[in-house]
Amino acid sequence: MRVRTVLGWQNAGEATGHVVVIDVLRAFTTAAYAFAAGLEEIELVATPEEALARPGFRMGEVGGRLIAGFDHNNSPSGLVGRRLTGRAVQRTSAGTQGVVCATRAETLWLGSLVVAGATARALAGVDEVTLVATGAREGRGDEDVAAADYIAALLRGQAPPRETIMKRVAMSRDADFHAGNDPDLPPADIPCCTAIDAFDFAMRVERRDGRLIARPWRGTAI
Repeated sequence: MRVRTVLGWQNAGEATGHVVVIDVLRAFTTAAYAFAAGLEEIELVATPEEALARPGFRMGEVGGRLIAGFDHNNSPSGLVGRRLTGRAVQRTSAGTQGVVCATRAETLWLGSLVVAGATARALAGVDEVTLVATGAREGRGDEDVAAADYIAALLRGQAPPRETIMKRVAMSRDADFHAGNDPDLPPADIPCCTAIDAFDFAMRVERRDGRLIARPWRGTAI
């Protein structure tokens, strides 16, 4: 198996083979918690305008902030204990942009630490995997690179250092924004984002009538 990592959502168009678009803080951690809360599917879009034109539970951010007209921001901890049904639409500044840009993917997956093991199991035995660390730029995004390192190790049959990976996320520059009392950036998000393998499903994205739709994947390897 060939496994490589692409840095930055802007470079997701370079990703080939089976592509995992990673956003630990926080888009695809939030997506996993939303599925765990009961959602059946999440449509990924690039702009707030697209999201507002789609039906469903709208969640996401611009600059880390709740978007006017949206039902939820980008906080996984804000979904703990909630019960959701139906579909959602998600727009974020890095994660969903990477999904939209990953046009060369053979199959497409949403990645974060909470679904890392399930994602690696889903891709066991494929020939090529590209991991897109969407937040990696100018000294930021080590949380996404850490998750890429973790998933890459699993795909190679290695035992990655869980505590080291969790520490890299908790000590990342973007995690620092969660140190105060900002309702859009609650401290409780960090333990949610570092909960490795909290869920037993992967998140596969399929193109449906030109739209990008993610659903939980509990199957065996593809």
